[in-house]
Amino acid sequence: CYAVNEKGDYVLAPSLGWEPKNIANGQAWQVIREQMRQALEAVHAGKASPLTYYMARHQMDSALLAKYAGISRLKVWYHSKPAGFRRLTPKLIRRYAQVFEISPESLAVVPDPADTAIDHDC
Repeated sequence: CYAVNEKGDYVLAPSLGWEPKNIANGQAWQVIREQMRQALEAVHAGKASPLTYYMARHQMDSALLAKYAGISRLKVWYHSKPAGFRRLTPKLIRRYAQVFEISPESLAVVPDPADTAIDHDC
């Protein structure tokens, strides 16, 4: 909340409403961290492509990624499978990397779930 201080300037002021908001945000981040962990495990088990991890990390589903990348949702679904990901063209790799704001080379790299402490700053 904003309040006016003794000089008449607007300043941030604590509010009693922040605690419930902080709790709700914390719970939402727990869900996101769990989705990221599951995506990492699926990628490392060979059941999903790195695209699945980056979608979880950026809180996207295939429809949203398709919209941002300018391709069909079916193609995103196909590329989220290991076989589909291996068949990506350099042009599509660049397009996905641009959406996730990473280098094209980084798109194929995901952290090891055992070595990763996933926090909300991802």
